[in-house]
Amino acid sequence: MNGAESLVRTLVAGDVSVMRCVLGLFEGVVTGCADGYYRMAGKPASTLLHLGPGLANGLANLHNAKKAHSGIVNIVGQHATYHIEYNAPLTSDIEGIARPMSAWVRTSPDAKSVARDGAAAIAAARSSPGQIATLILPADTAWNEAESVAQVPTDSQRVSYSAKAVEEAARVLKGGEQTLLLVTGKALTDEGLKLASQIAGKTGCKVMGQTYNPRMARGRGRFSIDRIPYVIEQALPILKDFKHIILVETADPVAFFAYPNKPSLLKPAGCEVHRMVEAGENSVAALQALADTLGAKTVDVKPQALAELAKPTGALTHASIAQAIAYAIPENAIVVDESITTGRAFFPPTAAAAPHDWLQNMGGSIGFSTPVATGAAVACPDRKVICMVGDGSAMYTLQSLWTQAREKLDVTTVVFANRTYQILKGEFAGVDAGEPGRKALDMLNIDNPALDWVSLAKGMGVEGVSVKTADDFNKALADANKQKGPRLIEVAM
Repeated sequence: MNGAESLVRTLVAGDVSVMRCVLGLFEGVVTGCADGYYRMAGKPASTLLHLGPGLANGLANLHNAKKAHSGIVNIVGQHATYHIEYNAPLTSDIEGIARPMSAWVRTSPDAKSVARDGAAAIAAARSSPGQIATLILPADTAWNEAESVAQVPTDSQRVSYSAKAVEEAARVLKGGEQTLLLVTGKALTDEGLKLASQIAGKTGCKVMGQTYNPRMARGRGRFSIDRIPYVIEQALPILKDFKHIILVETADPVAFFAYPNKPSLLKPAGCEVHRMVEAGENSVAALQALADTLGAKTVDVKPQALAELAKPTGALTHASIAQAIAYAIPENAIVVDESITTGRAFFPPTAAAAPHDWLQNMGGSIGFSTPVATGAAVACPDRKVICMVGDGSAMYTLQSLWTQAREKLDVTTVVFANRTYQILKGEFAGVDAGEPGRKALDMLNIDNPALDWVSLAKGMGVEGVSVKTADDFNKALADANKQKGPRLIEVAM
């Protein structure tokens, strides 16, 4: 047994396996896939990246995974230990490249250490909350003789929650002042939302999610909550009257960017913040304890009025697109959302859609959705995955489509062909820079030449169709739901 084989056997023994290797044509696709896999499977996948530049290619989606607390085991190759001193072209400081996105970094010194180091990496990735572990393997540690498979250390007991913090939250809620229960993480599972609905019904508090969340249970039969809006001018009026904010796995609500004469903190002056649950603590158990302390039960839940879904007709607008998607979401689907500007209208109508999970970009680095959708489909082969992405973002990790075709993954990719970086135009306006000039506008537009998404998809082995009306969009979504396997729908905006 050589070092490489000892590592593979250790990974499989440590339950880091999807029972096959999945090939990506770009490291940013591979790292994003691992993020999506963890979010849906609840356990880490392993990546295999080629030396420092390969790791660097994957860093943007590792940044997103880190913000989502996704556990990933990165295996990064390195020159043989005796070759590094010669400064060959691919030589780099791999540990230095890895550390900003990794909570655990180690270089194996010899083949006999590889299995043990691999087991430690798995344990680090499986911690609570999940984290990124990067193991660097010099080439000779892979081909030299090793001894055995290593056993992964037993998971340390998941941190529960602070009973004192729950008591403080109960005191605040009993006080009767306007209070926001701000939640993310496991609190956004079906079980967590049920408990939050009971607490809201009993106390009158408002429950909201943070702007972006790793995974949220949505759809009929589930407690529907709003998220704090991305746009500061929309967020401030919503939060202005709260006297208290109780944090459940979240951080203080802050603006995504700084803007002239606009606040960075979104909470109103004088609002007190109380942390009830840290990231990685058992938020569902904490919410249950809070409900018990308050005497909140199912009978306290207030009914929610949901909009009636209907197929839209006529022109494609943000509203008609949102209605079409909400109507088409199949039972138990996974929705991966990177529709940064077009998608701001999508969330409300999907409260009435069939039950599904909603995944979002936690780190803001674009090129997130198509790899995450790919990894989610690997983790959940019996669930339809719908990926929603703008054309600018989709170009970053276009190679995901090839992996979807190779693996025959059940992913429908909806590309919103804005022909421009619409989000950048919005940010330009946000800093009060006036009207962009001709040259600036030219750098924000991607219509010269226009991207042909049907042809791009075909080149990757994925069937595609372009739609220009709501009726065509309805049909394309229905057709995609009828079959398994990858498809692409270009929505001409």
